[in-house]
Amino acid sequence: MSKTALHYQFYGQRCDAPSVQNFLDHLLGSQLRTPVCIWGRHGIGKTELVAQIAKAKGMAFRDIAPAQFEEMGDLLGLPQLKEVDGKSITQFAPPEWVPREDVPGILLIDDVNRADDRILRGIMQLLQNHALVSWALPPQWRIVLTANPDGGDYSVTPMDDAMLTRMMHITLEFDPKAWAWWAQQAGIDSRGIDFVLIYPELVSGARTTPRSLVQFFKSIEGIADLKAELSLVHQLAQSCLDEATSAAFVTFVRQNLSALVSAETIVSAKDFDKQVLPAITRSVGKDTPRIDVLATLCTRLCHYLKQNPKSLKGTGLTNVQRFLKMELLPHDLRLGLMQDLMQSGDPALKAVLADVELAQQFLSVSIA
Repeated sequence: MSKTALHYQFYGQRCDAPSVQNFLDHLLGSQLRTPVCIWGRHGIGKTELVAQIAKAKGMAFRDIAPAQFEEMGDLLGLPQLKEVDGKSITQFAPPEWVPREDVPGILLIDDVNRADDRILRGIMQLLQNHALVSWALPPQWRIVLTANPDGGDYSVTPMDDAMLTRMMHITLEFDPKAWAWWAQQAGIDSRGIDFVLIYPELVSGARTTPRSLVQFFKSIEGIADLKAELSLVHQLAQSCLDEATSAAFVTFVRQNLSALVSAETIVSAKDFDKQVLPAITRSVGKDTPRIDVLATLCTRLCHYLKQNPKSLKGTGLTNVQRFLKMELLPHDLRLGLMQDLMQSGDPALKAVLADVELAQQFLSVSIA
């Protein structure tokens, strides 16, 4: 079955990672204990996103994969006799994974709908009561779940309305700019970030996912000259990615797109017209410039400036203004980059409008 023939069933609004994070931040900061389920395709970063949120908020974190539970005892715990008021009663000892710390925490139930139906029925009670049989979660713990979509080629157990209505839902979708922002902060190889921004349509295969791409990009970190080691690079790509993506990366290297001028170079160059402009022209072409490459340069420059706002002064400011006024830069990309800088909330980034020509262009569109 082709990918286009599949009809994936998601729940909740489809959002990029920052929007999902904002959604969770709000709910985790409220008194509402309703569990939240994050839907999305495999390898898109659902699990890592929840772990990062827990770390950023200083919350304890525990995760379980109910697909690995073989018996109900893995979920419920094992029965044991206990004396209560002189009588022997059977209680269930909580499994090892159950948190006991009375601190704010997140229990992540990962890939919940890959569990079998028996386990799902047990989890439904946990979602409703934050407790199972004889034990309960500490009162400050919240439940977050992840799930793969129904209706496609995933081996999942459908959840009925009785279970779905016990949760709030949101769907995480891949957004290349949001991913590039994360990747830059995470220290992912810059050549890999450029590749994803130029070919975002490739991040959708069975084997090519954000997760498998990061594996590949980490494997090439130590290769300074990708073109000189192209055979090895192709082997590494095929070990992680599908054939189409592997071939695209080889082409990306052969066309010297893996050697794009960096945002740091754009900002710090002593002579923009001699050091930067010729390098950009070689990468994008002069007669019919590649818009996808120019868009990638704009995104990388925007992210760099947001992380390094103090660089936007002196020569750095002049270089960014010169970049924005390049003749080969389409007007929509120019305005888009200026809008991103103006909306960042950092006053230092608004200095680009100190240039009269750029200010007039920006204001003319804003007024219109």
